[in-house]
Amino acid sequence: MSSLSELHNVEGARVDSFRKGRGRGSGNGKTAGKGQKGQGAHAHTKKNGFEGGQTPIARRLPKFGVRKTHKNRKTVYAAVNLFRLESSFKDGETVNAATLIEKGIIKNEFDGVKILAKGELTKKLTVEAKAFSGKAKEAIESVGGTAKVIE
Repeated sequence: MSSLSELHNVEGARVDSFRKGRGRGSGNGKTAGKGQKGQGAHAHTKKNGFEGGQTPIARRLPKFGVRKTHKNRKTVYAAVNLFRLESSFKDGETVNAATLIEKGIIKNEFDGVKILAKGELTKKLTVEAKAFSGKAKEAIESVGGTAKVIE
């Protein structure tokens, strides 16, 4: 077992820095190991990500993430099924985006709410949403409720 006073670096672990372009006598003067002329010999001639003329990797790979750049992007609906309305609301209540957010059924990050027909509805509700599936609208109206489309 060696003590701290006997520790030393492994050979090759520390290399002295080499100052390029310091005269012919240094063995690395004049062109400083860059050859003569050419693209690599000049400073600041290649942009970041330049790959010798081939398409850079940043352009070859697919892009990810949300980019809301187009005005006419697809409308994103928060889908709410009938069984969620059945379990969360009482008879005679009004269901709209604000009440759905308040009860934690949807988040606030959508363009509108679409009501879908999964499950059964037995309560008479007034439902205000941007869109309804055909069966959902039929199910709401069959129990005496109203399905109102809002713009």
